[in-house]
Amino acid sequence: MAPAIQAENLVKTFGDVRALDGVSLDVPEGTVLGLLGPNGAGKTTTVRVLTTLLQPDSGRVTVAGMDVLKHPNKVRSLIGLSGQYAAVDEYLTGRENLRMVGELYQMSSRDAKARALELLEWFNLTEAMDRPAKTYSGGMRRRLDLAAALVVRPPVMFLDEPTTGLDPRNRLALWEVIESLVEQGTTLLLTTQYLEEADRLAHDIAVVDHGRVIARGTADQLKAQIGGERVEVVVHRREDLSEALAALTQYAKGDAAVENNTRRITVPVSGGAKVLADVIRELDARSIEIDDIGLRRPTLDDVFLSLTGHAAEGREGGESDGQQSAKGRRGSGKDA
Repeated sequence: MAPAIQAENLVKTFGDVRALDGVSLDVPEGTVLGLLGPNGAGKTTTVRVLTTLLQPDSGRVTVAGMDVLKHPNKVRSLIGLSGQYAAVDEYLTGRENLRMVGELYQMSSRDAKARALELLEWFNLTEAMDRPAKTYSGGMRRRLDLAAALVVRPPVMFLDEPTTGLDPRNRLALWEVIESLVEQGTTLLLTTQYLEEADRLAHDIAVVDHGRVIARGTADQLKAQIGGERVEVVVHRREDLSEALAALTQYAKGDAAVENNTRRITVPVSGGAKVLADVIRELDARSIEIDDIGLRRPTLDDVFLSLTGHAAEGREGGESDGQQSAKGRRGSGKDA
């Protein structure tokens, strides 16, 4: 069976910027691929190519079995897209926004009304459905935008940093909606800067940097690639950071990470609980007071740091990847 999403050797340049430099990826039907990468890595450009908003300079793309370049309008009828920013008409009510999207997809007025009400109930927006969207909170607009992407029950969804800026409660609520969609058979490509989001939702993860896929695998496989464990120490006094770093360096199996603001030092180690006990004794011998210490497995943040050379950032900017942000445009109709 062919993947629901498949891209081969995508190249896209904007002037001197090579936003995509041979990106290849595939997403099996009914699974979630998490696309991770630093700002400007090519994530949003990849999404725009896959969703017909941007033509690559070279490469081949199929979505739901359709060639994106040859049949863009057919592809648009089979996908849903929620971009980095909620693409709702702020002067229309929530109900009117969803009805409008349904009618743009050539649904009958009756069916569009029924589907709008169904989605408003699913996303807990019924109490606000007759209020203008401009009165909605950020979390409510995000939910309305995702609902709009689901009006025609698309088999393939693209979510470009869907929970950016949401508080933990709204983020968790959207995660549950996304998990429900996947349980119903939806294929999903998700870009995110929240590594715990990828860890929870993605069956597979692709790390993109400088327009290339530099690593691919499950969260556990990627963590295993960098190996080892991590000792984390929070010293009580900031002036003890240098001395604590010297103490930890003798046990380190790689570069240490020092966070001055939190007084935290993290070093890769091997040896499990024994090395932790040794570290505690060494710090005690140097009279270094600590607030916290622990041994943990690598996280996706460690993977990200190891592969790209720096930690994940908050989110991609509005004009990342060399192109102004596309605000969730959705198409319908027949091929030209």
